Amino acid sequence: MRVSHEEREAVVERLNTAAAEGRIDFSELEVRLDLALNAKTYADLAPLTADLPQEIPPEPLVLKGGLNGESRTGRWQVPAQITVYGGMGSVKLDFTETQCRLTEIAIEAHGQTGGVTIVIPDGWAADTSGMNPGLGGFRDKTTSERLPGTPRIRLTGNGGTGGTVIRHPNSWERRVQRRKQER
Repeated sequence: MRVSHEEREAVVERLNTAAAEGRIDFSELEVRLDLALNAKTYADLAPLTADLPQEIPPEPLVLKGGLNGESRTGRWQVPAQITVYGGMGSVKLDFTETQCRLTEIAIEAHGQTGGVTIVIPDGWAADTSGMNPGLGGFRDKTTSERLPGTPRIRLTGNGGTGGTVIRHPNSWERRVQRRKQER
């Protein structure tokens, strides 16, 4: 089967990591990168990383709001699967500062009493067809425009009594981001 650009880029990133860790030298890296970038099939790509340790995918992330609430903001490693329980204190997931190379992130959100807020960067898209609004409701304030190479959020679950919201950064969050970039 033929490989995509994203699959070639994933092998390139893995090779660069292996060179940075000292697993392969730079002359071997050059050869392997050239082969990876010109690969047409999986059979062309597989031997390039066969002698490297297998990458262990990150464990699924589970966040529980409990009584005091929970948030995941700033720079953090995004796993492919996230489960969120709003509890009584609410949960906020903020992806605006993450570096994510995944093509899809599955989020199961349960608003419960406190609710769940999910903030995604501009250019990311969300599929919210699997959400049940519950008593608190569900609001999708995202745009459908997805930039190439950005993840798609697949959101499922229940709004509960606290509700669930998925949105792009608001004006205050954008102002804070600009100040961080100016520093």
